[in-house]
Amino acid sequence: MTANPNTQALSDLGVSIWLDDLSRERLNSGSLAKLIDTHNVVGVTTNPTIFESALKDGEAYEAQLAELAASGADVEKAVFDITTSDVREACDVFAQVYRDSDGIDGRVSIEVDPRLAKDTNGTIAQARELSQAVGRENVMVKIPATVEGIEAIATVLSEGISVNVTLVFSLERYRAVINAFMLGLEKAFADGLDISTIHSVASFFVSRVDTEVDRRLELAAEAGRQGTEKLRSAAAIANARLAHQIANESFISERWQVLAERGGHPQRLLMASTGTKDPNLSDTLYVTELIATSVVNTMPEKTLYALADHGTVERDTMTDSYVEANRVLDGVAAAGIRYREVVDTLEAEGLEKFEKSWEGLLQTIDEGLKRNA
Repeated sequence: MTANPNTQALSDLGVSIWLDDLSRERLNSGSLAKLIDTHNVVGVTTNPTIFESALKDGEAYEAQLAELAASGADVEKAVFDITTSDVREACDVFAQVYRDSDGIDGRVSIEVDPRLAKDTNGTIAQARELSQAVGRENVMVKIPATVEGIEAIATVLSEGISVNVTLVFSLERYRAVINAFMLGLEKAFADGLDISTIHSVASFFVSRVDTEVDRRLELAAEAGRQGTEKLRSAAAIANARLAHQIANESFISERWQVLAERGGHPQRLLMASTGTKDPNLSDTLYVTELIATSVVNTMPEKTLYALADHGTVERDTMTDSYVEANRVLDGVAAAGIRYREVVDTLEAEGLEKFEKSWEGLLQTIDEGLKRNA
């Protein structure tokens, strides 16, 4: 089966395309497997919102809900069993991709309960449980990059569990994530683990940065600030490009070279939240402007199909862009917008959104259990 030329071109430039979606219906229909062949999809990410949507919209879970109800499972166990079942099956779909890429791709991510985002020990405990329950080498456990999550990330990695660090918004926090990653590998090696089997990505969120910065730019313009218009819809790409600069610099350091000689694989930068929120923007903006080798871009299905239909993929659009990216963020600061306030707001909103989705997921499954009782 011939792959789409645009997704093939992106893959040829070294970008790994992961789908930001998973459902039992997608697994049963074979559409996920088809995307591997036709759209160069080599991984999947999930989050509480994705699972909430899947459970609300699909009837494919009724049989498992009936089994869980008959066994007397409570709603927490039902959520755990249903989500790990989907992720396990998706891991099997990507097993060949995982083998062919030597473990780099073919990854499926599952997130810890977002209510544990401020609980280091709780996050560590559930990361272990999720990894064991899925029981596949190509699973990645998603841990949010909160202050409390940083320690959990290092600990979980040190135990040989591959981690997708999520909800990264700021450059400062990204540096802390990379440090936690290296700490985890250093401890794993010291404890006698084969660190060549431990993989990680850092999910740097993109589109929400523009949403928040553009909102503040509008307020600045209303207050009489000049030059704000040229900064609209530019901050997210600039922020992500500077994250790429940090990654490039971090993984040529002497500290990293020691780990690389011991078999370590660099933590890859993953571009997340790449569907555009502003209808006035190109629907492929956060894909085509964030191209570089060894980067992952996880796309909603709508964005993936937009790329396949009319995306322009020609070259690396990040590596030579750092100076301009700095100018953009300097301009945002000059407009009176405080970077720290923006990223702190986005982290809080991201956690709140996922907690709300998790509560919705619990409610949907509770209703399903009662319906099948």
